[in-house]
Order: sequence, then structure tokens, then C-alpha cells
Amino acid sequence: MIRITEIAFTGYPVTDLARARTFYEKLLGLTPAQTFGHGDKQWIEYAVGAGTIAISNMAGEMWKPSPDGPGIAFEVENFDAAIATLKTAGVRFVLDAMTSPTCRMAIISDPDGNSVVIHQRNAA
Repeated sequence: MIRITEIAFTGYPVTDLARARTFYEKLLGLTPAQTFGHGDKQWIEYAVGAGTIAISNMAGEMWKPSPDGPGIAFEVENFDAAIATLKTAGVRFVLDAMTSPTCRMAIISDPDGNSVVIHQRNAA
């Protein structure tokens, strides 16, 4: 049996690296932990708690952005403030803010159409 010990990273393909970096770094506030590549083809990793999200344009046609592709949920400190900031920035909402018995969440699109969940667990 395979024993998985942790999630190494979640990866998102992007087409316009500068535009993606503006979204992930300036709007979502992530700080690059590692960047590598050559010229305009790069792999950028952001450490988020014990996990990592990576964006890259290195794979070209082999790995394309898609709303049906990977999914990540970012836990936020203030859900209402995060949603207001995203709406003010004109981010496209795939699923508007909703409440479930365990959390509040919304699904947005990054500039390439990849789905990103903004999430806040209910207080215990």
C-alpha cells in the first residue's frame, strides 16, 4: 500500500505569467517562496501554511489552464473583507459567497480561468 505523508503542492498552469503574478501576489497577497526557470518560462511556488501552490507557464500545450482542472481552497481570516476586495477588483465569481453547515466559501476564477476557492471554516 502507498502511504501518502503530505500534499507536496497544487499546481496551476498559466498563460501570462506577469498577469498571474499580479493576481496571486498583489491581490491574494502571496509571497514567492521559490522561482526557477529560464527567460519568460518560469515555475513560481508560494508557501501557504504547510502547503504550497505553484503557478507555471513552462509546460506550454501539455498543461493548459481550465476551470475543470485542479482546485485549491484558500482559508482566509476575514471572509467578508476578502469577498469585498475581490469584487472591487472585478474578479469573476463562479460561485458567489455561500454558507454551509461547516464553512463559508466562494469560487472565483484566476486570470486564466482556473478555479480558486476562498474559504472560511465556521467557528468551533
